[in-house]
Amino acid sequence: MTRSVYVTGIDRGDGRQVVELGVMELLTRHVDRVGVFRPLVHDGPDRLFELLRARYRLSQPAETVYGMGYEEAARLQAEQGTDELVSRLVERFHQVARDHEYVLVLGSDYAATSLPAELNLNARLANEFGAAVLAVVGGQGQEAGSVGAEARNAYRAYHSLGCDVVALIVNRVAPEQHAAVAEQLAGHLPVPCYTLPEDGALSAPTVGQIVHALGAEVLLGDDSGLARDARDFVFGGAMLPTFLKALTPGCLVVTPGDRADLVIGSLAAHSAGAPPIAGVLLTLDERPGADIMALANRLAPGTPVISVAGGSFPTAAELFAVEGKLNAAAPRKAETALGLFERHVDTAELTNRISVARSGRVTPMMFEHELIERSRSSRRRVVLPEGTEERVLRAADVLLRRDVCDLTLLGEEKAIRKRAADLAIDLSDAQITDPQTSPLRERFAELYAKLRAHKGVTYELAYDVVADVSYFGTLMVQEGLADGMVSGAVHSTAATIRPAFEIIKTKPGAQIVSSVFFMCLADRVLVYGDCAVNPDPNAEQLADIAIQSATTAAQFGVEPRIAMLSYSTGTSGSGADVDKVRKATELVRERRPDLLVEGPIQYDAAVDAAVAKTKLPESEVAGRATVLVFPDLNTGNNTYKAVQRSAGAVAVGPVLQGLRKPVNDLSRGALVQDIVNTVAITAIQAQGAAPGGSPAAV
Repeated sequence: MTRSVYVTGIDRGDGRQVVELGVMELLTRHVDRVGVFRPLVHDGPDRLFELLRARYRLSQPAETVYGMGYEEAARLQAEQGTDELVSRLVERFHQVARDHEYVLVLGSDYAATSLPAELNLNARLANEFGAAVLAVVGGQGQEAGSVGAEARNAYRAYHSLGCDVVALIVNRVAPEQHAAVAEQLAGHLPVPCYTLPEDGALSAPTVGQIVHALGAEVLLGDDSGLARDARDFVFGGAMLPTFLKALTPGCLVVTPGDRADLVIGSLAAHSAGAPPIAGVLLTLDERPGADIMALANRLAPGTPVISVAGGSFPTAAELFAVEGKLNAAAPRKAETALGLFERHVDTAELTNRISVARSGRVTPMMFEHELIERSRSSRRRVVLPEGTEERVLRAADVLLRRDVCDLTLLGEEKAIRKRAADLAIDLSDAQITDPQTSPLRERFAELYAKLRAHKGVTYELAYDVVADVSYFGTLMVQEGLADGMVSGAVHSTAATIRPAFEIIKTKPGAQIVSSVFFMCLADRVLVYGDCAVNPDPNAEQLADIAIQSATTAAQFGVEPRIAMLSYSTGTSGSGADVDKVRKATELVRERRPDLLVEGPIQYDAAVDAAVAKTKLPESEVAGRATVLVFPDLNTGNNTYKAVQRSAGAVAVGPVLQGLRKPVNDLSRGALVQDIVNTVAITAIQAQGAAPGGSPAAV
C-alpha cells in the first residue's frame, strides 16, 4: 500500500510551505517515486508545486496533482453533500497513489474559501486517504502561552477526529519567543512538537516579486539582482549625507525618480559594500537622464533599478502588502527554508514517524541528499581558496543557507564582499581571510620553510609561496584551522593538489594519491577509479587504487565489490596490459582478503548480470560490481565522461583519496551543484568515521 503524509493546519498564515518543502526533502532522500496531491486548489498558478516540480525533477503531470477547485468543491458539497465531495477526492488521490511509492498531500489553506468546517474536511480526507497527519500551527505575533495553547488545541482537534497525528510543528514564532514556546510544548503532548522561528529572509519579497506585484518597469538589473530579498524599505527624501546613514543591508531604496543624487549615492554605497542594497525603486514615473543611468549601471552592474508611476505614499502601501513566497523563481528562499526546517526539526525522528521505507533504488537526487545530511551531522570547516569566483560564492550561499558546514573563503576581503554584494549573497556566517595580510602568513612561512628545507626553500621564499591561496588553504588544513579544502573551479589540478603532496602528504600505507568519481545512475551508485590523477599506474599502484577506492566507497555507503577492468575477462586474454591487471587483482586479494574483487574483467561482465552469467558464472562480483577500477587514466577519464553524457549520469568528483587530510579538486567546468556536492563530500571525509548502514548503500 502506498504511504502518504497529510500536511495541514488550522488557519491561514502559518507559513506551511516551509514545512511542505521540508517534508518533500525528507521523502526524496529515501523514495524514488514521490507524488504530490493537493485536494483543493485556487485558480491561478500553484507556485509551491512548480517549485517542487523544478527542484525535485518531478515527472508527475500537473493535472493529476489537483483534486478540484474550491468553487467546484463548495458547489458539490452544497448540492450533493460532503460524502460525495470526499468520495471524488479519494478517487483522484488513489489515481496518484497507484503510480507512486509515497504521496505528499498538501492540505487546504483556509484562504478565501467558502467551505464550512474546513478543519473537519481536512481530517476526514486524511483518514480516507490513510495518511499520517502532520499538523502546522502559526505562531506569528503571539506570546508563548497563546501559541502553546493553540498548538495543544490543534493536536486535540485532529486527534479527536480520528487522525493519526504523527507530529506537530509550530511555525513563524518570534525568535525571542522560540525557547519559551518550545518549553511550553515539551512533554505536554504524546507526539513530537517542533518549533520554527520566524526568518525575515523568508517573509521578505524578492525584487522580482515586487516588480510583479506593483507592475513595475525594470530599467536596470539582471536575473540575479531581481532574485535579491528586499529585507527593508528606505524612503528617500533627506539630503544625501543623512540619507546614506539610513541605509540598511538588503534594503530597497524608494525615491522619486528625479533624485539622481540619492540613486547614485545608494548605488555607490552598494558598490563599496557599505551596505549592500537590494535595489532602487523610482516613483512618480520619473527617470534620471541617460548619463545618470549609464553611471548607475557602471557603479553596480546587475543591481535592479525599477520604476512605478505612483507616488511614494501609495507605493509604500503596496510594498508593505507584498509578502515573500516560495516559488521556482526564488531558489535561494528554498535553501533558506530547508536550512530552517532541518535546524529545528529532528528529521530522523520525523522520517521514522511518517513511516518512510527506503527505496531499493538509489537515484542521483537521493545520493546528493544523503551527502548534505551526512555532512551536516558532524559539522566541519572547509576552506575555499577561490573566494571571488561566482560559482564558488553561489555554492557557498547554498551551503550556508542549508547549514551544511562552516566555510572559510580566501582572497581580498573587500573584493569578496563586493562580489558577494553584487550577487546578493550574505556571507555574514562565513570567515573571510586574505593570505596577503593574515597574521597567519608568518607562521605558515616558517612551517613551509621547515617542511621544504631539503629542497632549499628559505623563509623569504616561503613567505611569498604561502601567500598563494592554494598553499595558504592547504596549510590551514594541515594546521587544523580547517578540516578540508576544495579548489579547482579556476585553478588547475596541479595548482590544487601540488601543495597537498608537499604539505599534507599520503596516509600511512598509501603508495599514491588517486581519485574516484561517484557515478549516480538512474538506479544505483557506482564508484569509478582512477579517472583524474594517475596516467599509467603499475600493478602495485593499481592495487593501491582499488583498495583506496573500496575504502572510499564504504565510507559513502556503497558496499564495495571491486572489478579490475581490462579488455578481456578471466583467462581469455594475455599480454602486458592484461597481465598488469591480473597481478593487481592478486595483490588486492593478498593485502585485503576481506574485499570481494574480480579481475581481469570487462565492463559489461562487471555490471550486467546476464553477461556475467555467461563469462564468469561463479563470480561473486561479476554482474554486481560497484567499484570499477580502470587500468589507466585514458580509459577511465573517457569512460566516465561517456557514461556521464550518454547515460545521463551525475558524476560527483573527482574525490581525492590517499591524503592524510581531505583536499579535493574541481573541474574547471564545475557547476554550482558540483561544488556543493564536493564540499559536502570533503566534510564527510573529514568526519573520518564510516557510517553504520548508510542509506546510500546499494
